[in-house]
Amino acid sequence: MTGDDSRDLKPDQDSRDSVDQSDETPSFRESLSAAARKAGIAKVQPGEAPSASALLAAIGGVRGLVESILPGLVFLVTYTVTAQLLPSVLIPIGVAAIFVVARLVARTPATSAVAGVIGIGVSAALALLTGNVNDNFVPGLIINAISLTVFVVSVLVRWPLVGLLVALLTGDVGEWRKDPAKLRVAYLASGLWIGLFALRLGVQGPLYLAEQTSALAATKLVMGVPLYAAVLWVTWLLVRTAYSRPRPESDNNVSEGDSNVRSK
Repeated sequence: MTGDDSRDLKPDQDSRDSVDQSDETPSFRESLSAAARKAGIAKVQPGEAPSASALLAAIGGVRGLVESILPGLVFLVTYTVTAQLLPSVLIPIGVAAIFVVARLVARTPATSAVAGVIGIGVSAALALLTGNVNDNFVPGLIINAISLTVFVVSVLVRWPLVGLLVALLTGDVGEWRKDPAKLRVAYLASGLWIGLFALRLGVQGPLYLAEQTSALAATKLVMGVPLYAAVLWVTWLLVRTAYSRPRPESDNNVSEGDSNVRSK
C-alpha cells in the first residue's frame, strides 16, 4: 500500500468515527422519549388494556402509594390532634425520611422517596418561615397552577400534551397530529388533566384563603393520588381506542399498491 493510498483511507476512517460518535449521542427526540418513559403514564402502552396491576404500577406500586399518601395523612392527624405548626410539619418529614432509609437499606431506587422528602421539606420550611401552617400547601398549589398552565398552552398551540407524550412513547412524533382520531383523543385526554388541575385549584384555593387547614389537608388527600389514578385510567382507555383501532381500508390498499409497484 502506498502512502497516497493510506492518506486516502484516513478521511473514510474519520468519517466512520464521526458517524459512530453521532450514533452514540442520543437525539433530542430520544432524550424526550426516555424522559416520557420514566413517567407514570408510560406504565401502560397504547393498545394494552389497562389493568389494576398496570394502574398500580403507574402510581408507584403499593410502596409508592403508601409513600404518597401517608405523610399527608400524618399531617392531617397531627394537626387535628395538636393544632400546632411545629409537629404538624416536622413529623411528616420524619415519616418521609424513614421511607428513604428503608429504600436505601433494601437497595431499591430511592429517587421518588427523596423527591418526596424534598417536596415535604420545602413545604414545611415555607410554613415555618411564615409561621402560618396553611403555607405548607402553597408549593402544591403552585405546582397545580403550573401544570394547568402547561396543559392549557399545549391545547391552545394545538399540540395537546397527552398526545405528545404518547407519541414520544410510541415513536409516532411526526404523524399523530395527521390522524384525526389520535388528535381528537389527545385533546379530550388533555382536557381531562386540565379539569383535574383546575378542580384542585378551585377547591383547595378557597380553603387556603379561608385558612381551613384541616379541610384543606383532607381535600388534598382525596384529590391527590386517588383522583390522579382515576384520570390516568380514563386517559389510557381513551388512548387505547385511538392506537389499537385497525387501519382504514384505504390506507391498506395504498400500502398494498405501493408494495406491488415496488415488486414490479
